[in-house]
Amino acid sequence: MINRLRGILIEKQPPYLLIEVADAFTYEVQTSMHTFYQLPECGEKVFLYTQFIVREDGHFALLLKVNGVGPKVALGILSKIEVVEFIRCVEQQNVNALQQVPGIGKKTAERLIIEMRDRLKSLSHNQYNESNKNNSRSLQHYQQDAIAALVALGYKNQEASRAVLQIKDSSLSLESLIRQALNSVG
Repeated sequence: MINRLRGILIEKQPPYLLIEVADAFTYEVQTSMHTFYQLPECGEKVFLYTQFIVREDGHFALLLKVNGVGPKVALGILSKIEVVEFIRCVEQQNVNALQQVPGIGKKTAERLIIEMRDRLKSLSHNQYNESNKNNSRSLQHYQQDAIAALVALGYKNQEASRAVLQIKDSSLSLESLIRQALNSVG
């Protein structure tokens, strides 16, 4: 059982961290956004209490519910395709685009589309398209990205939308918008 880690923070990509311990091991850790925002810069020392959990649906909950998608494939999807693009692929039933992700063949791509279509229906396709037509980072675009981030962290879409859409400050960065939304749902 691993219950704490002390080492050097090597990389941080929400919600994941890489921590090098004793110049011998690097641990990948998934953390809450509250903890993530309190971390030092990369290269600095870090000390974290951890809970080692092994369970089938622990990571990438929505993607892992799809038959044939495990942690490695889920990570590949989220690494290769932006959230907005993934939603677009599902809505447009673009099997070919999903097959570009390592580990996804035609059958898995088709299964992803079928099983994710209903889960993603609650996200507004029109809002994503409008905000992506112009490259300016409007409040609406940040809101949609923040909602997607909260959903990826396991919040229900309705709960995430309510928390994000109540924030009307257009001067906020995406990170600040997510942080404020987390404060209201947490």
